[in-house]
Amino acid sequence: MKSFRIIPTILALSATGLTSAFASAGHGEVDTTLTYNSGILVLAFAGFLALVVVVQTIPAVISLYNMIKKTAEESRQRQAVRADARD
Repeated sequence: MKSFRIIPTILALSATGLTSAFASAGHGEVDTTLTYNSGILVLAFAGFLALVVVVQTIPAVISLYNMIKKTAEESRQRQAVRADARD
């Protein structure tokens, strides 16, 4: 019974993959000059957004480093306590 469900699923997934390939081959070419002809303010805004993302990653990386460091220290302390308990 499961094989009857698997075969149509595989056929449907392969058909959706083919339709996206056919969709990209349109009748005319896409004009990409409008994307880069937006002006300096649009490019400055995009650069500002990129800068915001990069600046926000710095505290995130520092926090991640501190969390890993704290976890490693706690692990060392637990191992020391276990070693003392065995002795």
